[in-house]
Amino acid sequence: MELAAYADYAVRLVNTEAPGRGTDDLRTTGDIARLLDAVGRPPSRVAESDVPRLRAVRTRLRAVFTDAAEGRPADAVATLNGLLAEYPVHPRITGHDGRPWHIHLAGDQAGAAESYAAVAGMGLAVQLTSLGADRLGVCDAAPCRNVFVDASANRSRRYCSDRCSTRANVAQYRARRKARATTD
Repeated sequence: MELAAYADYAVRLVNTEAPGRGTDDLRTTGDIARLLDAVGRPPSRVAESDVPRLRAVRTRLRAVFTDAAEGRPADAVATLNGLLAEYPVHPRITGHDGRPWHIHLAGDQAGAAESYAAVAGMGLAVQLTSLGADRLGVCDAAPCRNVFVDASANRSRRYCSDRCSTRANVAQYRARRKARATTD
């Protein structure tokens, strides 16, 4: 697995909460098991104590994306460095599914939350240092506040998904039509 792909762990964790809508999909150990399953990690050793830990990590990771998107890369890096220090990773060489030897990141911490935090932080650090802090974004479509990593060739991504992009474009089109109708 490419190390940069681990940034998806951070994106998925942050996007378990939709502050603009008041929803939170990280309330139970079952929610954590689903999150782990979504990134292809076996949901082992999930404890009740992992829920508040992952929620705290989620808040810090959201701050990394928000700071980067608002032009405060030094703040984003400081928060991310704090996470990396608190949740270190230990790379492992592995071969599976007929693939050649490659590196996987593993957190050696005891709990699921700590291990997930270690891998998410490292993946995001790889993306930030290879693409730049300006590639960490927060969706421009209101009320969505999902985050994303912009890996586009022209640094043009503004939305977390095609759905949000379409919704925002339709809203802008309708607003322009309404404005023209009132001036005619």
